[in-house]
Amino acid sequence: MKLAKRIADLPPYIFAEAGQKLEQMKAKGIDVINLGIGSPDLPPPRPIIDALYESALKPDNHGYAGYYGLPALRRAIADYYAHRFGVEIDPNKEVAVLIGSKEGIFNTSLAFLDSGDVALIPDPGYPTYSVGTQMSGGVCYPLPLWEEHGFLPQLESIPADVAHAAKILWLNYPNNPTGAVADLEFLSQAVHFAQCHDLLLCYDNPYCDLTFDGYRAPSILQVPGAKEVALEFNSLSKTYNMAGWRVGMAVGNREAVEALRRVKTNVDSGIFKPIQEAAIAALTGDQSWIAERNAIYQRRRDVVMEFLPLAGMSAMLPKAALYVWARIPGGYTSQEFSLYILEKTGVWMTPGTAFGEHGEGYVRIALTVPEERLREVGERLRQAKSN
Repeated sequence: MKLAKRIADLPPYIFAEAGQKLEQMKAKGIDVINLGIGSPDLPPPRPIIDALYESALKPDNHGYAGYYGLPALRRAIADYYAHRFGVEIDPNKEVAVLIGSKEGIFNTSLAFLDSGDVALIPDPGYPTYSVGTQMSGGVCYPLPLWEEHGFLPQLESIPADVAHAAKILWLNYPNNPTGAVADLEFLSQAVHFAQCHDLLLCYDNPYCDLTFDGYRAPSILQVPGAKEVALEFNSLSKTYNMAGWRVGMAVGNREAVEALRRVKTNVDSGIFKPIQEAAIAALTGDQSWIAERNAIYQRRRDVVMEFLPLAGMSAMLPKAALYVWARIPGGYTSQEFSLYILEKTGVWMTPGTAFGEHGEGYVRIALTVPEERLREVGERLRQAKSN
């Protein structure tokens, strides 16, 4: 038996690998506090769960639900973009319903990249951008995200021959892993760059409604002319605490939506109908609870910022997303520091290099455990420092 080369060269998914190690420690009786993965620990509001339950009780809702998503769900997505961003979306031509945005991100690479094609990928960045590129036979060109530039890529520094050869540009703000944000001026520059170089701008925006201190994140589609070049990915995972439900969307450029749909109809058979009806309830229901939920994450963020100095760490105060991107003390690699903290305190923080080589010198701390557990992290770090 021989594996395909694309699999043989594929590294293990860092979060799956880390999860195994943490489970082994728990099996030994160690009280591990996992700050490594961005899976919301809070449930969706009750009306969303009720919608799932009521739909699942209907005997005829358990077959295939169709390849393109329920028309009512596509309409709910379009209405969300109209209300939230003031952007008009055609629910029939400009919406692809996804089994979580991750699969759409991966499948977009399959739809647009041939062997040797170049994708411009933020580094550090969400690993699926590079993995999808590699599995499609494409070539990753990293765009370093430096703290001194607000973790924004310097598009003007991309060599002309690379920009000319590129077919996809990936951007993600509010950003995973750094928590950085981008304003409409930067997004306008990105749209102009994509127009000049005839490439697809893929904008990953799942944290747009998880924001702090009154900040409101934009959509790339608010930029005039963006639909000519841009495909925006979004998800119910973070906004509605529905990570395990696997509902996402890609909206924008019609050609890109159609190409993604063409891949998906050959790969999957759509989303369970009760989950789609619950997603409609989420998008069309009361949204006031989101501000209350964000206040919980903001308090958690502030607790993390308080305990960072206990471990010799520092960070820019994030305005959005589920993470604090913390600079580690000198004398360690990111991997070494993460393992040192884990062994010393039972606390896991994802090493920055899990997101690319330019993540060296940082760890990502997820705000996905209760505030009291984060305070316990601070106490463990204090005790470790004093010993």
